[in-house]
Amino acid sequence: MHNQKALVIFSGGQDSTTCLLQAIETYGRGNVQAITFQYGQRHAVELERACWIAQDLGIPQTVLDLSLMQHITRNALMSDGAEIQTAENGIPNTFVDGRNALFLLYAAIFAKGQGIRHIIAGVCETDFSGYPDCRDIFVKSMNVTLNLAMDYDFQIHTPLMYLTKAQTWKLADDLGRLNYVREHTHTCYNGVIGGCGECPSCILRERGLAEYLAEKP
Repeated sequence: MHNQKALVIFSGGQDSTTCLLQAIETYGRGNVQAITFQYGQRHAVELERACWIAQDLGIPQTVLDLSLMQHITRNALMSDGAEIQTAENGIPNTFVDGRNALFLLYAAIFAKGQGIRHIIAGVCETDFSGYPDCRDIFVKSMNVTLNLAMDYDFQIHTPLMYLTKAQTWKLADDLGRLNYVREHTHTCYNGVIGGCGECPSCILRERGLAEYLAEKP
């Protein structure tokens, strides 16, 4: 696929960084771009990591301001000091309504302007927090919608969709980048560099890593 272009929706976290590294391997560094969204997330470290990694890997990065979301929705990821909780329906209050729909829409608009057909997102419905917009059925429906809306043959790829966190760590290792992902990515909901070890994201990340390392030959 080295004659085709890809756009990675990139947050600087474990999942999107693994997807970015895989895209470089699949499409070639010169054919890959990253797009990052500032949507009012309460911790600047996430954006700082994304910018650092993109620069370190030599990947062009576009950062789009979607902070208007702060005016229309409330959640723990966008509210300073909010306690992370899980609602009775099983969905944590870290869920941002409409986030992935907006990300895919704006990514597609940007991609079409750049002549890019492949859009890569690190969403997953195996080891996830119950977010409805991380499900395969949502992504597939969005793919159809975008193709119809812009009369363009987008292909949305979700390489982590059915992987556990342990398998995602294995993918990073297979790419020869386990330590890179381990040392440079940020996933902590509390914004602690290196991880707080207590939030759902940190627990999922560290549990998956421990599981993978225990099984690794």
